[in-house]
Amino acid sequence: MKYPLMRNNIIREDLDLIIKYLQQDDPILTQSKNVDYFEKEWSEWLGVKHSVFVNSGSSANLISMAILKILYPKGGEVIVPPLTWVSDISSVLQNGFTPVFVDIDLDSLAMNSKGIIDKLSEKTCAVFLTHVQGFDGLTDELIKELNKRKIPFIEDVCESHGAQHNKIRLGSFGLISNFSFYYAHHMSTIEGGMICTNDSDIYEQARMLRSHGMVRELKNSESKRKYQEENPYLNPDFIFSLPAYNLRNNEIGGILGRSQLKRLDSNIVKRNNNFKLFLSKIDSSKYKTDFKIDGCSNYAFNLILKSQDNIFVKKLMNKMKDSGIEFRRGSAGGGNQIRQPYLRNIVPKDYHENFPNVEHIHFYGFYIGNFPDLKENEVNDICSILNSV
Repeated sequence: MKYPLMRNNIIREDLDLIIKYLQQDDPILTQSKNVDYFEKEWSEWLGVKHSVFVNSGSSANLISMAILKILYPKGGEVIVPPLTWVSDISSVLQNGFTPVFVDIDLDSLAMNSKGIIDKLSEKTCAVFLTHVQGFDGLTDELIKELNKRKIPFIEDVCESHGAQHNKIRLGSFGLISNFSFYYAHHMSTIEGGMICTNDSDIYEQARMLRSHGMVRELKNSESKRKYQEENPYLNPDFIFSLPAYNLRNNEIGGILGRSQLKRLDSNIVKRNNNFKLFLSKIDSSKYKTDFKIDGCSNYAFNLILKSQDNIFVKKLMNKMKDSGIEFRRGSAGGGNQIRQPYLRNIVPKDYHENFPNVEHIHFYGFYIGNFPDLKENEVNDICSILNSV
């Protein structure tokens, strides 16, 4: 592809640090000090007390829902978006919760706040909101209502590192937040994710759930001692408190994360400048340009047709393919998740028709690669190609 979704997200500087580390006589490769350092540095950058580094953003989703199941062992409802990655919804199902869907706002691609509030009930265990492709999905109205009702709020910030609401970074508002460091995201550890929280108990649970449920993962020495006293016939190094997983990352990921974090802020500025140029150049009579830009940390160029036009959309896709523009139809996660086979026995037949905004994105929405070393002339060329259709 002449214009790929991502280019040079792992640079020579990152690789040289890994090579230097590997040239030691006996380097530790499994989770160790670099993972710890990365977690602390990430927490400081985000503005939270605790972070837990895992092997993917999907694993962060899974652990978040497993923690919610500890809080609500009898289950209940979790409000989720129809425009998100599959693991946000599958992790809800895997932990015995019922997903409740809310349509999106086309300005931010996140769930509509009024729609969320209307769906809140005594059965609601949490709102699991995805900040899609760098947009701020929050509103003051939603924050106020969730705080008032004391309903847990979980943020998926996997595509939106550094985005802000009221000049505060997303991922620091919720009880728990999830990030992804997949190759195409704002920064990369090849594969990787982070769970963030200000709650010390949730932090300890996340550490144990990441590593087989082992009590030795606890940072709180008093909690660790209590487990050992309650289980005197068990080896204190092998007490398993929870039926958990192995979702750990490793030292290579930690080194990459620490290196990439140093340039994350400057890369966000480049991405946002690219996005503003893109919006100023594409034809606003054909494509949507009035997005919620405040607090944005753009992940990709959002290309959404203003009208439903099946002939035009086919011409557009053919033109992008012929011109070497890599794209994803349906935007985040392939469009309307409610249409996916894994939900066929969960939601009623034709239920997807109740969500017109995400349905529009499903057929007439795309994203195109935006990344720090994309040049101004390349953005101009992309826009010229799109406008020629």
